[in-house]
Amino acid sequence: MTQHAGFAAIIGAPNAGKSTLTNRLVGAKVSIVTQKVQTTRFPVRGVAIEGETQIVLVDTPGIFQPRRKLDRAMVRAAWGGAEDADAIVHLVDSVAELAAASKDGKPADRRAAADVASIVEGLKASGRKAILALNKIDGMKRETLLGLSQKLFETGVYSEVFMISAADGSGVDDLKRRLAELMPEGPWLYPEDQTADLPARLLAAEITREKLYLRVHEELPYSAAVETTAFQERKDGGVRIEQTIYVERESQRPIILGKGGQTLKWIGQKAREELSELLDRPVHLFLHVTVDERWADKRQFYGDMGLDFDS
Repeated sequence: MTQHAGFAAIIGAPNAGKSTLTNRLVGAKVSIVTQKVQTTRFPVRGVAIEGETQIVLVDTPGIFQPRRKLDRAMVRAAWGGAEDADAIVHLVDSVAELAAASKDGKPADRRAAADVASIVEGLKASGRKAILALNKIDGMKRETLLGLSQKLFETGVYSEVFMISAADGSGVDDLKRRLAELMPEGPWLYPEDQTADLPARLLAAEITREKLYLRVHEELPYSAAVETTAFQERKDGGVRIEQTIYVERESQRPIILGKGGQTLKWIGQKAREELSELLDRPVHLFLHVTVDERWADKRQFYGDMGLDFDS
């Protein structure tokens, strides 16, 4: 049979569920998921297979109104991931979108709706049509969803609409089949058993950052980074990984360390367990916490993540 392969970019506001959808389409974890807004900082490629078609999913950073250098680089990376794709999926948090339109809408919901509006304007400017995927439809009334779908579709930037729940998988198979139909004819871009295109050093840093935010997401503001400083193969088949966790202020170091170092120990243990499973070998993980108020302004940090420092 003839093979097909291509790229599908998933764009959306922060916390729309892009990483959850990417993982669901791939059938494996390729992108980190936390309660923290804007967890994904650079485009992550997940590889999904539908019949004889390979879909390379580009899970992009959330598109929002940037306030600092790192924000601008992430938004630019997100649009860059969409520009070269064979298909674009605009994922919208339907709960936040509807809440923003009500009298009781929270500031976070209104921000999310403003981000959706800015993405619509960006799509208009690009001249590209996107697939609209309304996410988090669990328990919502059909007529409510149809009204929201019609309102967004009237902007003229969408070719079709799918109603899905990335969390439980509702409607995701239909979206996957449609993406497969849009991929061009050609040989597969990755081996059949590969689910992600992410260097091991970067994957390791992302897993640790996920555990960090899962544990201290309420106490720690959006001001921490994880860098893999050493990744050494061992003769016994295992791997030794050294990582530095950067925070911006001295007051943040005790938050990550925890009483008697227990919080850092938990983060390291959970990261090591998942990395051992993902890499299929023993992992020896060593974490260090460093205060550097200017970590987000260092060119090397951007280069490691594939972001444009000069955004």
